[in-house]
Amino acid sequence: MSDRFALTGARIFDGEDWHDNAALVVRDGLVEAIVTAGAIPSGVTRIETGGGMLAPGFVDLQVNGGGGVMLNDHPDVASIETICRAHAPFGTTALLPTLITDTPEITAAAVAAGALAAQQKVPGFLGLHLEGPHLSVARKGAHDPALIRPMTDVDQAMLIATRTTLPVLLTTIAPESVDPARISALVEAGIVVSLGHSDTGYAKARGFADAGATVVTHLFNAMSQIGNREPGLAGAAIDTGTLFAGIIADGIHVDPATMAIALRAKQGPAKIFLVTDAMATIGTDMTSFTLNGRTIYRKDGRLTLADGTLAGADLDMISAVRFVHRIVGLELSEALRMASLYPAQAIGQSHRLGRFANGTAADIVALSDELDVKGVWIEGDKVFGAGIN
Repeated sequence: MSDRFALTGARIFDGEDWHDNAALVVRDGLVEAIVTAGAIPSGVTRIETGGGMLAPGFVDLQVNGGGGVMLNDHPDVASIETICRAHAPFGTTALLPTLITDTPEITAAAVAAGALAAQQKVPGFLGLHLEGPHLSVARKGAHDPALIRPMTDVDQAMLIATRTTLPVLLTTIAPESVDPARISALVEAGIVVSLGHSDTGYAKARGFADAGATVVTHLFNAMSQIGNREPGLAGAAIDTGTLFAGIIADGIHVDPATMAIALRAKQGPAKIFLVTDAMATIGTDMTSFTLNGRTIYRKDGRLTLADGTLAGADLDMISAVRFVHRIVGLELSEALRMASLYPAQAIGQSHRLGRFANGTAADIVALSDELDVKGVWIEGDKVFGAGIN
């Protein structure tokens, strides 16, 4: 393919507004411009998309696995590549492979693999999300309680050192497991701190936001809930303007009415964004897999431990977009922003991801009017879509 081309024949959503009768011009892996269809520069290769729409590629900040592998079970570059490839056909062009609470040895291997993946510029690899081990046993979810522990000086130093090797490092921490001063130190080092797997109260959560935490992990799941006298972490996430919050939009983890209430109530400028919390099942027909030596079962759209505890999600990003658009009732533009612009903003990457403007990454998803994925480009290279040439 030419290093300069124009995608034509589709409506274009730039992350904020729609453009009709327009073309998206890409050069050297970056967006050059959105121009009217009649103003495509001469000599630019034209690629007809056949209708539908073009939107910024999806950004998923919580991806435990895909393509039959889990990062925990195979913390290496090959697994990171497999996970990124597995999610691309569903519109995800940038993701954070996520390590669920594990041993120091597995964590070190995942960190080393992430550093190597960054050096090798694995398509779709954005950085790492370390979900644990500094969580609350009371809200452990599917995390192994034997591996959960408070943060130490060594842990803090490891996280800060890891940040220097990765484009993005996000870590989920429960306020019960760490002092606020540690949060400030992590944030000062460029780490995105997310609050989650926590039974903390509203006031303490707000204090951790003041200390620098800017995200909340999978809103409503594995956290203290909104009560009449104690709003909990869920209430703090909605009521605190500086806190972004991921949400698993599969209709299993959160009721659609609860989602709608939260979306209406959320105080900004920070937003609620979509995450998949996807496991190894994405892109496969597997019916079970293991995590920390425990079997997780796939049935009727659910992933559970033997006792019925939800263990991640059997969800891809385009399905989450369809859900919040069709079931929750959001306008399509807002559903698309929840999958691209808002997560990019949550990790400080909206200057290059989640929107189309001169100089942003040419991470593109082509969708049909029925919201099926027709084509995907990562930094201008097509990674999915045989029907678009």
